[in-house]
Amino acid sequence: MGLRRITLRDFVIVESLELELSGGFTVLTGETGAGKSILIDAVQLVLGARSDAGVVREGAARAEIAAEFECTTHVQPWLEEAGIAVEDTLLLRRSVDTQGKSRAWINGTPATATQLRALGDLLLDIHGQHAWQSLTKAESVRGLLDAFAGADATATSRLWAQWRADQKALLHARQAQATLQQERDRLQWQIGELDKLAPAESEWEDLDAQHKRLSHAQALLQAAETSLQALEEDETGALASLTRAQSHLRDQEHVEPDFVGYGDILSSCIAQASDVAHSLQLYLRRADIDPDRLAELDARLSLWMSMARRYKRTPAELPSLLEGWKQELHKLDAAANLDALEKAEAASAAGYQKAARALSLVRTKAAPRLSAAITQAMQGLGMTGGKFEVTLSRLAEPAPHGADEVTFLVAGHPGMTPKPIGKVASGGELSRISLAIAVTTSQLGVAPTLIFDEVDSGVGGAVAETVGRLMQQLGRDRQVLAVTHLPQVAACANHHLRVSKSSSGQGTTSTVRPVSDESRVNEIARMLGGERSTETTIAHAREMLTGAAQPQGVP
Repeated sequence: MGLRRITLRDFVIVESLELELSGGFTVLTGETGAGKSILIDAVQLVLGARSDAGVVREGAARAEIAAEFECTTHVQPWLEEAGIAVEDTLLLRRSVDTQGKSRAWINGTPATATQLRALGDLLLDIHGQHAWQSLTKAESVRGLLDAFAGADATATSRLWAQWRADQKALLHARQAQATLQQERDRLQWQIGELDKLAPAESEWEDLDAQHKRLSHAQALLQAAETSLQALEEDETGALASLTRAQSHLRDQEHVEPDFVGYGDILSSCIAQASDVAHSLQLYLRRADIDPDRLAELDARLSLWMSMARRYKRTPAELPSLLEGWKQELHKLDAAANLDALEKAEAASAAGYQKAARALSLVRTKAAPRLSAAITQAMQGLGMTGGKFEVTLSRLAEPAPHGADEVTFLVAGHPGMTPKPIGKVASGGELSRISLAIAVTTSQLGVAPTLIFDEVDSGVGGAVAETVGRLMQQLGRDRQVLAVTHLPQVAACANHHLRVSKSSSGQGTTSTVRPVSDESRVNEIARMLGGERSTETTIAHAREMLTGAAQPQGVP
C-alpha cells in the first residue's frame, strides 16, 4: 500500500481532517462543489506543487498538510542520497502561511519543493480530468511514447548541445578569419616587443631593491662604519661600557640578589651587540660602491619603465601582461585552426546522429506495442472498432530529443482512416482516449499509488461500468484513488469516501467520511437520482453494488 494517511488543518474550506486510507480501489464522491478535488489538491501540494496564500482557510494563520506513505524499497536510495532518515513510514509535511510562504519536511528533515516533487514522482501518479489536452502537444506525446518505451533522451540532448556548440565555434571562426588575423598580428608584435625585455616574475622588485642599495652605497658604508666604531671603541664604545657595567654588578651581587638578574640581562646585551658588530664587519668587507653595476641597473629599470608607460601598466604587472598575451594568442591560434574545428564539429555531429538513430530504433519498436495496447483499451470504452496509431516521421531539423516527430492518430469508428487526434476526436472521445492512455501507461510506472481526478468525465452507461472495472483491476496490484461523479465507477470501488459541505455562521467547511453498508447504498442512490432517493434508485444502487462485487473480465 502507498498512501496510508492524510491530515489537513485549515486547508481551503477544510478546518480539520485526518483520513486513513486503505489499499485497493478507493473512490471519493460528493455533491458538486463539496470539495472532492480538495483532497487531491492537498496531496499535490504536499508533493511539491506551487503554493500560494489562497490555500489557507479564511481566518486561519496557516494551512498544514501531512501525508504518510509506506516507505517502499524503491524510495530508500533517493532518501539515502538526500541524507534523509530511512524509516518504516515516510512522513511528508508542508505548511503555507497567509503571506504565501511555504515550509516543508521529509521525515522531520527540512526539504525544498523541488525535493518534494522528485520524491512525489516515486510515490504516486496523478491523472487529471484535463489530461486529454496534452495529447495535442508534441512534447507530451513524445514523452508518453518514451515513457512507454523506456527511452531516455538525456544523452542525445547532451550530444546535441555539444554539436551545436561546435557548429557555433566553427561558424564564428570562419566569419572572423580576417579579424582574427589582425588580432594575431597585433598580439605577436606586442609579445615580440615585451619578449625583448623578458620580464621575470618578481624581477622588478629585486631590481628596485638592488638599485636603492647601490644608489645609497656611500651613506650605507658610512652608517656601518660609524655604528661599528660606536660599538667597539676602546674606552667609550658601547661594548666596553656594557662590560664595565656588568662587572660592577657582579662585584656586588653577593650583597644584592637582584643584581644577578641585571647582570644576566647585560650579558645578553653584550652578546647581541657583539653579533651586530661581527655582522657589520662582514658587511663592510663585501659592500662596495659599484658604479658599473649601478649603471646596468639604471638601464634595466629604464627599459621596464618605458614598457610600463607604453602599455599603461605598472612595472610589476608586465610579467603577467606578457603571459596573458601569450594565452590569448594560443586561443586565437586554436580558433583560427579551421581544420581542427571542422573535425570536432564532424565528430560531435556523428555522435549525436548515432544516439538519435538508437533512440529512433527504440521508439520505432515501441510504437506498435503502444498503439495496440491503447486500441485494446478503447474497445471497452464505447469506441468498438476504433483504432489508435502512433506514427513517427523525421523532423526537418535535428532537436535535443532526437530526430523524430511523434504523432497520435485515431479513428473513432471501424473503417475510418486514422487522423491526427486533435482534428477528428470529439470532447467525449478525447476524454475516453485519454482514459485509455492513462490506464495503459499507469501499469508501467513504479509509483505504488495512482490517482484519477474525474478522468471519467464525458462517459456514462456501460462505458462507465467498464471504467470502474478497469480501476478495480488496477487496484489489485496498486493503490488507486479516484474522484468520480459516476455511480457505476463508485460501485466498483473496494472503499468509498463521501465528501460533504456544510455552512454555518462561522463559514463553510468540508468533511470526508467513509461510507459502507446502507450509507453507501444511499450515496450510490443519490448519485443515480439526485438528493431525493426513491425505492427504485435504492434498489438500483443495491443491484449495482452486488453486480460490481462479482468478478468479471475487463475488455
